[in-house]
Amino acid sequence: MQAYHDRGYTKLFSNKEIFRQLITSFVREAWVKDLDFSKCELVKGSFVSQKYKKTFSDLMYKVKFRGHDLYIVILLEFKSAPSYFVAVQIAGYILDFYRHLIDSEKRLRKLPPVFPILLYNGKKSWTSPLNVVELVEGATVLGEYGLACKYFPIIENAFSPKILQQIGNIVSTLFLAEANFDADLLALKLDKLFEKAEDKQAVSLFINWLAQLFHHGKISEKDYAKLGQVYQSKEEVSMLIEAIQKEKAQIRALGERTGVQKGKMKIAQVMLSNGEPIEKIKLYTGLSNEAIVKLQKSLQQ
Repeated sequence: MQAYHDRGYTKLFSNKEIFRQLITSFVREAWVKDLDFSKCELVKGSFVSQKYKKTFSDLMYKVKFRGHDLYIVILLEFKSAPSYFVAVQIAGYILDFYRHLIDSEKRLRKLPPVFPILLYNGKKSWTSPLNVVELVEGATVLGEYGLACKYFPIIENAFSPKILQQIGNIVSTLFLAEANFDADLLALKLDKLFEKAEDKQAVSLFINWLAQLFHHGKISEKDYAKLGQVYQSKEEVSMLIEAIQKEKAQIRALGERTGVQKGKMKIAQVMLSNGEPIEKIKLYTGLSNEAIVKLQKSLQQ
């Protein structure tokens, strides 16, 4: 499945249960066990500089850690390939947040710890340095006076399908879907997720997000209300899964009847004729944006 880091993706991690699963399953640090997620809260506002708004988004949580506040920021990388100097952008983000605290809290004497997470769902391997000090030539000469700021990477394509299936929660299923969208496998996983989930709202949010992404290629603002539907029974979830499988099977059958490449073009042609968005056509066919636009222009002539 082609990955989209849209506002709907951000909405997923705005759910406290999904946030908790991300931290407890994918941040393997000893101090995580001491986080009190019952008292976590989403911090309003963004501290991403205007220059990076188009390629970067953020979510910040305040969590109690041994009686004190600790901030965890999830930075979402929109680009399909790694940004080499992303460590500098993240260091600037933390400093901007600290400046905000200093300006807004006059009695502040100590700054709280901030743990930065970079969440990346692009197809290319993540090769960018994790620490600012790695980007500074001759930084070792400065010793303790050199600038150091390291972020924690969660790279979706670095996890094997086997590991993700073993974890078996909402976040691992999301990563599994991003890496390899297999409708039949996901149907099985979603069924089990809903059955064992204590937080039906969180799993319903994920199921709705996945369904909207599958049908439309991306989450539009008008679809946000649909994300909030909470399922009460396994039967409701099964009906939604069956609808996804049926549509996927129809598309696959059309491709098999007309040959692989010709089938993709035929599918794209039919979908364009039905007014389907380019994002959805790319999702179904794997054709490039350029190929679909070219076909669209030829149909309009």
